[in-house]
Amino acid sequence: MQTLRFVIMNKKITLGFSPCPNDTFIFDALIHHKIDTQGIDFEVAMEDVEALNQMAEAGILDVTKLSYHAFAYMTQTYQLLLSGSALGHGCGPLLIAKDKLTNEQINQAKIAIPGKLTTANLLLSVAYPKAVNRHSVLFSDIEDVVLSGEYDAGLLIHENRFTFEDKGLVSLMDLGDYWENLTWLPIPLGGIVMKREFSQETKQLVSDLIRQSVEYAFKHTEEALPYIRQYAQTMSDEVMLKHIGLYVNEYSLDLGDKGKTAVQRLLDTAVDSHLISNYHTPIWI
Repeated sequence: MQTLRFVIMNKKITLGFSPCPNDTFIFDALIHHKIDTQGIDFEVAMEDVEALNQMAEAGILDVTKLSYHAFAYMTQTYQLLLSGSALGHGCGPLLIAKDKLTNEQINQAKIAIPGKLTTANLLLSVAYPKAVNRHSVLFSDIEDVVLSGEYDAGLLIHENRFTFEDKGLVSLMDLGDYWENLTWLPIPLGGIVMKREFSQETKQLVSDLIRQSVEYAFKHTEEALPYIRQYAQTMSDEVMLKHIGLYVNEYSLDLGDKGKTAVQRLLDTAVDSHLISNYHTPIWI
């Protein structure tokens, strides 16, 4: 694991994000000094999103990409920055299997999930509260463990939503559609959070720098591609660009009123589902 940190007012700040194309697209300009970082030096760290969730839970990271489900448990420690989020329409997690299953079969199924603290798992808890036989599996391995028969069903996130049909798997439910039909709001998947202990000025500066990095990436996409490919493994450019197009949008520049409403609705859903008792406010900077 690499560590991303910089110094503001003689304090080291750790920053974590995932190697997924949407994150490397967002942070390329920031960490490679393609924008003016106002004297801040960065060293990059990358971890799978569930590992980032766990590191934040342990208080290791000062600034990090975090699943919104994980954020629900950590609002006393972290506050949401207004840039860098992954929200949108038609981009939710997919519940998949080798063959179609009835609701009763889903409730009894052994399901591979990408992590207990992922937003995908929160949505599955709401849609199928009786489906409790869930086990965490690295997100990129979920298709394979379902195909092998080790698991009856799997919960897909990231680029795997573009590849599962090619492998002969079928969709049981699009949990993004489920959320949108329930709320008429974009689905909040992940955001960038920062420890509350930092000054408002510092949190605003970091948020502004991330927004500038996203703006640069939109204007100079070709420049970012070599860095994105470095971590995209065997993903084709077509899938990589689809992934970015799905998860990086206007909400990544600024949450705005609709994005804030969606995040608050998700946290309220976690309370209503008795996953958390309450959350700390203000939620965002």
